[in-house]
Amino acid sequence: MTRPAYTPEAQIAEDIEGYLASHRDKDLLRFITCGSVDDGKSTLIGRLLYDSKMIFDDQLSALEADSKRVGTQGQEIDFALLVDGLAAEREQGITIDVAYRFFTTEKRKFIVADCPGHEQYTRNMVTGASTADLAVILIDARKGVLVQTRRHSYLCHLLGIRHFVLAVNKLDLVDYSQDRFDEIVADYAGFARSIGIADFTAIPISGFKGDNITALSANTPWYAGPVLIDHLETVSLDRAEQQAAPLRLPVQWVNRPNLDFRGFAGQIASGTVKPGDAVRVLPSGRTTTVSRVVTLGGDLEQAVAGESVTLTFADEIDCSRGDVIAAADAPPEVADQFETTLVWMDDQPLIPGRGYWLKLGTQSVSATVQPPKYAINVNTLDRLAAKTLDLNAIGVAELSTDKPIVFEPYAQSKVLGGFILIDKLTNRTVAAGMLNFSLRRAQNVHWQPTDITREDHAALKNQKPRVLWFTGLSGSGKSTIANAVEKRLSLMNRHTFLLDGDNVRHGLNKDLGFTEADRIENIRRVGEVAKLMADAGLIVLTAFISPFRAERDMVRAMLPEGEFIEIFVDTPLEVAEARDVKGLYKKARSGALKNFTGVDSPYEAPEHPEIRVNTVEMTVDEAADAIIRAILPLK
Repeated sequence: MTRPAYTPEAQIAEDIEGYLASHRDKDLLRFITCGSVDDGKSTLIGRLLYDSKMIFDDQLSALEADSKRVGTQGQEIDFALLVDGLAAEREQGITIDVAYRFFTTEKRKFIVADCPGHEQYTRNMVTGASTADLAVILIDARKGVLVQTRRHSYLCHLLGIRHFVLAVNKLDLVDYSQDRFDEIVADYAGFARSIGIADFTAIPISGFKGDNITALSANTPWYAGPVLIDHLETVSLDRAEQQAAPLRLPVQWVNRPNLDFRGFAGQIASGTVKPGDAVRVLPSGRTTTVSRVVTLGGDLEQAVAGESVTLTFADEIDCSRGDVIAAADAPPEVADQFETTLVWMDDQPLIPGRGYWLKLGTQSVSATVQPPKYAINVNTLDRLAAKTLDLNAIGVAELSTDKPIVFEPYAQSKVLGGFILIDKLTNRTVAAGMLNFSLRRAQNVHWQPTDITREDHAALKNQKPRVLWFTGLSGSGKSTIANAVEKRLSLMNRHTFLLDGDNVRHGLNKDLGFTEADRIENIRRVGEVAKLMADAGLIVLTAFISPFRAERDMVRAMLPEGEFIEIFVDTPLEVAEARDVKGLYKKARSGALKNFTGVDSPYEAPEHPEIRVNTVEMTVDEAADAIIRAILPLK
């Protein structure tokens, strides 16, 4: 028997203010349904809403109209029509992959994410799980525990979900067998323990028939546990634990409507805050006290985790977007090197050493990932050797950022421990990650201040430091032109040094090959050396193919604005290959030389170089003279 429908109409008619107040104060549970393909996720949600009469009238009418159209009137209707994410894609003409539904019962409000079960949509399942409090893991009673069941359970646990429901679905197709239910629960329990899931609630259901969704079913007299909706309404959300934690408020924006008001706005991630509290602003570490807690509805005596507020301070201290306001006596850590767990979400694999944008809370920095320590086989939990991570792979790797960030381990805080990586060229989100801990060297290695500055070094040489970065195909003339430019600068009494690609590989980079990852590391090292030389006041010339824009941009970001001069030696491939001074193109075409730029490895030409020289139209001397004219004056 279905429990009585939740009908708020009478309360609305009698006491609209009371109804709104009760609705506003209800807990919100975010949960996700996941599992393998065709385990019945969408049907379950449709049945849950339909039986509880928690869907809007227009949705219900449309659902019943569809049932008549397909000839199911008087029988069980296809509840998946209501919530299926791919159906929503077709209706709205946009890519969704995760269908969100919002509903309420008398006791609680809900947001449910219905995620596709296909392996290629694992990235979407990660998106849905990242904000969920509870996961409903569906299993087809006929098929039992599958690889995707394990994958989704592992990811949900990895992403910090503490509450799990094992919904053994389609029990009507195995004659409501208790033996089959117990077998599946025992199988899943063994796997759950192995990945650290301490407890879960197993419920035998039929999303199609409605068994044990909103009321105990006569078809399972052997089951006396909670029905699904009752469990969802009563599961503890641990909000008190979140509020008891120290204050963490990532600053989203600085609110300054007039000269007399300066506030710092954001959503409280954990803890509480009230006027008079001592706080610390990170990463600067400056301390002050809170003067006001401001909201649109007026000032608050106290705000708690989950609320969006604007804080004003007693002192004028520097604070901006990306900073974190924290309890003064219990601040989070600040570091720039970490061990992380990554879930790779892009068709293009991870490229170790390449720069990606890292977004963590309101912070945004540049980050590079080292080759993975290992990848994880979610079916066997084996740790596998890996040089990179492909689509849907999970691995552990070290990561460094270009400046310190405020963080907490993901196990303590999703807000300050969970991040995404974004490809700098395509702006695609390529990975979701969790910070496990900062590396010890991040705390042990500090900048040592020196009295002689880079400006002092430059003044002694009576010149402005520059890095003249020559890039182009092999055989384009980079080294020849760079050598000619350095000779001219020497005659002008300029202090220079030329870093040539071949010469550097005889020493500093002799351990590197020509794979994409090795080429990236080659340029990173050269960039660091060029930066040190520029700090010494030199004009540095570098002649490297440097085929990837991302790495050239990485070196540009190492230097003060205006000091990196990208010089594109623009020579067509057919011309460079015809020259073939070193015979490299011939070897590459024969297959004797792998990963050769222009043949079997790409070259990404600069889009907006400071200087472009065409060696087909210009002699070496003409090119060198043009470069000298472009970079003058040098002080």
